[in-house]
Amino acid sequence: MALEHAILVSLLEKPGSGYELARRFERSIGYFWTATHQQIYRVLKRMEADGWVEVREVPQQTRPDKKEYSVAGPGRAALSRWLHDPIEPESVRHDLAVKIRGAAFDDPAALIEEVERHQGLHRDRLAHYLAGEQRDFGADRASDAPLDAGRELQHAVLRGGIAYERMMIAWLDDVLATLHRLGPGR
Repeated sequence: MALEHAILVSLLEKPGSGYELARRFERSIGYFWTATHQQIYRVLKRMEADGWVEVREVPQQTRPDKKEYSVAGPGRAALSRWLHDPIEPESVRHDLAVKIRGAAFDDPAALIEEVERHQGLHRDRLAHYLAGEQRDFGADRASDAPLDAGRELQHAVLRGGIAYERMMIAWLDDVLATLHRLGPGR
């Protein structure tokens, strides 16, 4: 996936400034596709030159005017083409998994601290996802009112992130049990 597609999706969900877009990447999209502020601004400039996004100046009282980006017709068409193109399943490239396999040639117990650190990071991300789900979809889940397609698909992606983090935590529990069982010097 190109950063352009992630930006188009975000702008179709809600037009905004480059700064607002970067904040959205930090809060939600960034867990599935990361980009720096500089990358986002550089790609927005190219997308504007290609006619994929439109820009309007929004006057502000105490600050300089801001540029608000929205998706133009050619951008929507580019996203549509991309949505219809098949993609290959992502291959798993996981440095920690290679370290775990490599521990057979050293001291497996030496990896316990690193695996625990990763487990903590995944627990933190899971807690963040669950809090976001409660914040963004809690009221929707409590009522029987159907969500619009955009909200339903956002929630589906979030549920996938939650399932992934739970799977990683369970896997790391298994790895830790194995490392403890092997003990030092085996």
